[in-house]
Amino acid sequence: MYAEDKSLIILMADDDDDDCLLAKKALEQSGLVAQLNFVKDGEELMDYLCERNDYECDVSKPDIILLDLNMPKMNGLEALKAIKSNQMLSHIPVIVLTTSKADHDICNSYSFGASSYITKPASFKGLVETMDMIKKYWFEVVELPKKHMAWGG
Repeated sequence: MYAEDKSLIILMADDDDDDCLLAKKALEQSGLVAQLNFVKDGEELMDYLCERNDYECDVSKPDIILLDLNMPKMNGLEALKAIKSNQMLSHIPVIVLTTSKADHDICNSYSFGASSYITKPASFKGLVETMDMIKKYWFEVVELPKKHMAWGG
């Protein structure tokens, strides 16, 4: 079962340090044992995924990406388009986790290949519940590609 697999890696792209800290705590409270890595913007996300710049040496590929839309340099929609247009990355589920409830953000996210779109809850309790739902659906119900198969290893 994925929920007990310490090798799970979630990559969160969000420029808000407080949101990252709260997500980490909420994930822990949900009971999912996983490594949570963070990047601050879409450019850093692509550097991580493509193993460029500061991420050239032995980065662990994520099982899932949590993606905020409102980030500097390269926003979430631009990063999502880049991920889904890259044959080596397109298989990674991308969950948009953002404050936006705008119809155009929701529609664009799905049209660019998002796996899910979740509006960030206003309370910590709501965030814990959201992380628990992510855990149950993405790591207990859904079959994700094995890393060695998906990444050519």
